[in-house]
Amino acid sequence: MPIIAPSLLSADFLQLASACKMLNESNADWFHLDVMDGRFVPNISFGPMIVEFIRKATTKVCDVHLMIEEPEKYAEQFKNAGADILTVHIEACKHLHRNIQQIKSLGMKAGVAINPHTPVSLLENILQDIDLVCLMSVNPGFGGQKFIPQTIDKIKTLRQMCVDKNLQTHIEIDGGVTLENASTIIAAGADVLVAGNTVFKSSNPIETIAKLKEV
Repeated sequence: MPIIAPSLLSADFLQLASACKMLNESNADWFHLDVMDGRFVPNISFGPMIVEFIRKATTKVCDVHLMIEEPEKYAEQFKNAGADILTVHIEACKHLHRNIQQIKSLGMKAGVAINPHTPVSLLENILQDIDLVCLMSVNPGFGGQKFIPQTIDKIKTLRQMCVDKNLQTHIEIDGGVTLENASTIIAAGADVLVAGNTVFKSSNPIETIAKLKEV
């Protein structure tokens, strides 16, 4: 069964407590929290304070995705806010190994995200040090975009890299995940599905999460 990580970015922020309650009552495994700085991506979302509030509202895993420049400056703040997993972008890190070491030294699981144009081969020498790879299947910054089909080949390549190295690394897909394409994504080798609009814009989010979980 895949891990389902609904993205709170698509929730109604005036009703954030209700969104957290719904996710707590659903089959969702993780809360996916998208942090954007307006520099690395052309959008601004929220920071450690919101993560801290959400942390208080759930015992589920807080999967924090930093779409920001210089993530090393904020890693400790997000740890203190309650992040369980902290994911940084390979494109934003000049010294990626150092970033991963920092995250792990703070007691969090470490993830690396890569944009649609970035080849998975760049992860070759860091894969054994990380817990999760987040493959962006849309260009990061905004919810509601369409899934980029070439992502399927990237998933297959990355899964084979993990098999060759005998690694249990999570492969997370972020962007454009729907009930229609989820089975293809899982069959390619992914095991974590981030779903924003698919969950929060559906007429019955709990049922939608249950269907994704059954894929």
